[in-house]
Amino acid sequence: MSKLSSDVLREGVQGILEGSRSKARKFQETIELQIGLKNYDPQKDKRFSGTVRLPFIPRPRMKICVLGDVKHCEQATSLQLENKAVEDLKKLNKNKKLVKKLAQQYQAFLASDSVIKQIPRLLGPGLNKAGKFPSPINKALEEQVAETKASIKFQLKKVLCLGVAVAHVGMSEAEIRTNINYSINFLVSLLKKNWQNVRCLYIKTTMGKPIRIF
Repeated sequence: MSKLSSDVLREGVQGILEGSRSKARKFQETIELQIGLKNYDPQKDKRFSGTVRLPFIPRPRMKICVLGDVKHCEQATSLQLENKAVEDLKKLNKNKKLVKKLAQQYQAFLASDSVIKQIPRLLGPGLNKAGKFPSPINKALEEQVAETKASIKFQLKKVLCLGVAVAHVGMSEAEIRTNINYSINFLVSLLKKNWQNVRCLYIKTTMGKPIRIF
């Protein structure tokens, strides 16, 4: 059962959108959900991690790179997606700086089965360290890209604060509310004591002020 008041959420979403419109930016602002937790000890308690697909894509401009075999690289090129073949990866020569630079260029990687097995040998642990180890391509590439753009990840590290992009200002209010609700309900399901572990929830646009919704 969600403890989030729909009225508070509606006012919050209207508030951040008004703030965004009053100071138009030259780019489309992302809407972030900021979470503060309580009664949780990241040292002792199990650190959770989970990924959920949202109904509406929060980051349409997310940069994805395909590490593919010949077929997947051709498909990626036809979809205007950046891609790299095994030969391109060999050129990086396991150079830590170059692998780190590759990891910083993209927000996510997708890889063909045949390539994914070779990644540790080709690139070393760099992508894994950056938390961007490629997802295997196991369906039509276009569909997988849409799924990757619509998926968000909650991962507790050493601090009790989390921030995740859940929407953008180009979406309708109803779409934004739906994505926020989905995100919060999924996060709460990961927590040991559910809502009792939630201290506060804020939403904010990239450049806007945070508004508390819980």
